Amino acid sequence: MIKIADNVYSVGVIDSEVRIFHGYYTPLGTTYNAYLVVDDQVTLIDFVKEKFAEEFLKNIEEVLGDRTIDSIICNHVEPDHSGALPQVVDKYPQAMIYGTANCQKELKAYYPDAVYDFTVVKAGDFLDTGKHHFSFIPMPMVHWPDSMSTYLAEEKILFSNDAFGQHTGTGELFDTDKGLERLLDRAGDYYANIVLPFGMQVTKLLDMASAFDIQMICPSHGVIITKYIPEIIEKYISWSKNETNDKQVLIVYDTMWGTTEKMARLLEQEYTSKGFTVETVNLTEEHYSHAMARVLEAKYIFVGSPTLNNTMLPSVMAFLTYMKGLKPKGRIGKAFGSYGWSGESIGQVNDLLASCGFEMEDPLKALWNV
Repeated sequence: MIKIADNVYSVGVIDSEVRIFHGYYTPLGTTYNAYLVVDDQVTLIDFVKEKFAEEFLKNIEEVLGDRTIDSIICNHVEPDHSGALPQVVDKYPQAMIYGTANCQKELKAYYPDAVYDFTVVKAGDFLDTGKHHFSFIPMPMVHWPDSMSTYLAEEKILFSNDAFGQHTGTGELFDTDKGLERLLDRAGDYYANIVLPFGMQVTKLLDMASAFDIQMICPSHGVIITKYIPEIIEKYISWSKNETNDKQVLIVYDTMWGTTEKMARLLEQEYTSKGFTVETVNLTEEHYSHAMARVLEAKYIFVGSPTLNNTMLPSVMAFLTYMKGLKPKGRIGKAFGSYGWSGESIGQVNDLLASCGFEMEDPLKALWNV
C-alpha cells in the first residue's frame, strides 16, 4: 500500500515472476494495479489476478482497517484485472460494482457464483462519494468490449485501465523512478503487443480524455505517470495513427546453417550504408513479441527463413502469425531466405507479409550459400 495523492492509495501487487502474458514475453514481470479512494464512501478501482487475492485484501485492510468498501469501479474484466473479485465481494458484500453493460455480461460469465450488486454506467455518468466525483469513459475494444477508464476530478487522475500501461514488475511506482526513455520503451512494447489493432478506438479515447485536466495517469499495469504525460500522449497519438519512421528498418529472421543469417547481415549493411536505422532480431535469441515491439515504428519489415520440410522455420511462422493478428498498417515488406532444393519458405513468407496489407518488395533467395 502506498499513498499516491490525498486520500488515494495504490493497493495493487507486483508479479515479478510472470514471463508469458497470452503469448507476449514479459522479462520484467508486471504489476496488477488497483486503487482505493477514501471519502465519505470508500471506492475501490479494479481488482488483481486471483492468485494474489490474499495479498490484495491485506493491502486494502492496511488502508481501511475496519471500514468497508462502498463502491467498486470495474474498468476491465480480463482475469488479470478482475480475478480477485469473488474474494473481495465475499469480504465486502455491500459494495456496489460499477461498469459498462459489457462488463456486467462478462463478469457473470467469468464468476457465475459470485454474489454482488451491479450498476451499469455509460459515458456522461458520474459517481459522487462525498468530496470526490468520478466520471466514466467507456473505451470499447481498448482492448476488450467492456473496457473503460475513470476520471477522478478532484485529484485530476485518469485511471486509464490498459491504456498507457507497461509490463514491468521491477518495483518502481512512478515514471520519475524510471525515466522517459525507459517509460516509452516499455509503453511501446506494451502497445505493440496488445493495443496496436485498436488504433481507431485509441484515437476516440484520446479525444474523450482531452476534455479532462489530467495531472496523473494510473494504468492497470506498470508505473503511474505524472511527469511525462505530454510525451506519452504524443506517442499514443502517433501509434494510434500507425505512423512509422521512413528511415527505420526491422530485419527478423531465423537460420539453420547460417546462410539466412548472412543474408540478414547483408541487408543490414546495405540499409545502414544508405542512412537507415536498422535493428536485426534473431528469433533463436529473442522472443517474437520482442520483434513485434520493433514493428511499432519501423517502416520496413524484412523477414527471412530457410526452407525446412517444404516450409519456413516454426519461429518465423509464429512471428508472422502473431504480427498479422496485431494488424500493423502502412509497412513495406520483403521476404528473404536460403534453400537447398525446393525453396518454398521464401514464397510463404512473402505471402504472409502481403496478407498483412504490406507493400511488397521483390523477395531475395539464396541457393545453399551467398
